Amino acid sequence: MSGAAEGSVRAVRTYLRSHGRAPATVLDRYVSLFALAMLLAVLGQPLSTMLGGLAGPVDPARAGAGVALIALALAGFLAAARAAGPVLLPAADASWLLLSPLNRRRLLARGGRALLVIAVVAGVLLGLGALAVLGAPDQLVWRLLGALVLGVSVSVAGMALAVLAQGSPSWQVWVTAATVALLVLAVVAVSGQARTVLAAAASVPLPSLAAAASGAVVVSGLLVRQAWASLSRIPTRTLLGSSTRAGHVATAAVSLDPGALTWIAEDNHWRARTLTSRRWPSLPAPLALAWQDWRRLARRPGRLAGVFGAVALPAVLAQAGAAPAVVGVMVLAGAMVAAAMGVSGTRRDGDNPALARLIGVGRRPALAARALLPVVLSGTWATLALAGLGALAAFGAVAPISGMPSAGVPAGALGAGWWLFGLLVAPALAAGALRMAERSPVDHSMPVIDTPGGSIPTGPVIWAATGVDLAVLGCLPALAALLSPPSAVGGLLMAQAVSGVLVLAGYVWRARRKRAT
Repeated sequence: MSGAAEGSVRAVRTYLRSHGRAPATVLDRYVSLFALAMLLAVLGQPLSTMLGGLAGPVDPARAGAGVALIALALAGFLAAARAAGPVLLPAADASWLLLSPLNRRRLLARGGRALLVIAVVAGVLLGLGALAVLGAPDQLVWRLLGALVLGVSVSVAGMALAVLAQGSPSWQVWVTAATVALLVLAVVAVSGQARTVLAAAASVPLPSLAAAASGAVVVSGLLVRQAWASLSRIPTRTLLGSSTRAGHVATAAVSLDPGALTWIAEDNHWRARTLTSRRWPSLPAPLALAWQDWRRLARRPGRLAGVFGAVALPAVLAQAGAAPAVVGVMVLAGAMVAAAMGVSGTRRDGDNPALARLIGVGRRPALAARALLPVVLSGTWATLALAGLGALAAFGAVAPISGMPSAGVPAGALGAGWWLFGLLVAPALAAGALRMAERSPVDHSMPVIDTPGGSIPTGPVIWAATGVDLAVLGCLPALAALLSPPSAVGGLLMAQAVSGVLVLAGYVWRARRKRAT
């Protein structure tokens, strides 16, 4: 029966290929191989230079932060794989082949092979990152090979766990446990408690490295075998849901409208929940209208905790040796993301202007009231992030931003001034988040600019810059302080306070109600 089912799947695939696009010719294969060879030739020299720079010891203080970043990246990989499905089918195949009596495992084999390729690529990046963090005191080639084997084994095992969790609820506990263990590892590594272990791992003998790589290969192989056997036991409803999400993502990618993805994710979240009713507080009309954003945010405490748990990322990047400019941009970008969590009501008003008109609240008062939540979120996030950087500068080994108190120097007025930037950039970031919420879909009718690096469509570029431009304009004094720190930050603090308030006030004052379509 299995052979007949496999033959049936092969026959169906052959039939679909015969009625689809034309098969690849010899010229098509030649062009693909030539493009691959040219890519390898272009990347060969940079890769060899980068690999040669991995030789030698690494500062133990930076190794802990680097391991923490790798652990967080692997945890994000597991979470993304679990959220994506990960096993799925194209929308057309899911609509009729999945419900047919074909062999489920053979039908999903192509998707399983694609997941394996993705896991291998992620594992290679993971192995290179681990070697860059720990260093290679000797035998660079063998240590590089061992790091790649370990990275690929870990990523493949994580993908296999995600596949097993899709088919059985009991395996979801293991995925959750692995994610929690990685988060705990990140906390322990960045706190400096694992410096001895990391130093031993960096200089581990080659026989021990080979034994660890062999064990990882065996464990990942067993998990892959279990995942392959579980393909036939994945519920149809789960596969249909994963395939539907994949279809939405593909549609948004083809139309180059990333905003559609957030709409889909938000609608799916609230559609599957039963909400309790509570008495609305006695507030003025604009504040009562904005209260729904506060209630919506309170009903998603997990997302709020995740965003504010990321306030330590700038300090971790600084401890890992990132440039001060990267750390400063990370602070502003994270605060911008926090502000974007509180603009759902503004986005709904822009999407449905007729309903916003029926509410009876003026456009400017409503926008001013809705700006309070993103101001609070972005100001709190940026202040906590800069406070963490100030603590790292006062008690750590390096100063994350030039001009902050160095290690062992008490944080005086200069450090307090740096923390005040977190509060003062909040109005400008809130204005940028509100502008992002009101932007229209990508206009693909706009012209394409030809550059020496290739053609650039202006529609997606303008869409991506909408909102970010306003935030950058309002945060220019803070950016100047972060990129080129002065001896005293008092003048820049005053300039930032004025620019942030002016940008937010100007955006609210210029607001007009959209016409109903």
